[in-house]
Amino acid sequence: METIPASHRDLFNAQVATLATVGANGRPQQSLVWFLADGDTVRFSLASSRQKTVNLRRRPACSLVIVDPSVSQRYLEVRGNAEIEADPDYVFADKVGAKYNADLRQYDPPGETRVVVTLIADRVRAVDMRG
Repeated sequence: METIPASHRDLFNAQVATLATVGANGRPQQSLVWFLADGDTVRFSLASSRQKTVNLRRRPACSLVIVDPSVSQRYLEVRGNAEIEADPDYVFADKVGAKYNADLRQYDPPGETRVVVTLIADRVRAVDMRG
């Protein structure tokens, strides 16, 4: 697993990131996601029925981009594969919700379940084009 350089770890405090997955037709599908980072590990809580979850189950390849909200020329890209595990009791979802002051249950239709997606990084690009 690749490590996140110290120069860009502050971006883990950002409010959103863009998650790209591969759709059934081979084309990218991108969504803004809430996330939690712990060391070099980035995780998301996703609803089981969402397209990005379906895509990751079919093909775990994905990419996450976090743009510095104050300097658009500075960003972090993490590429790798997703590992998915069930979160039936919303244990991880509640941790994500605590970061964002939200109850993720309110976004899910009745009967929906959640999963924890862990991005296993095999490529990290820390970019700062300010010169």
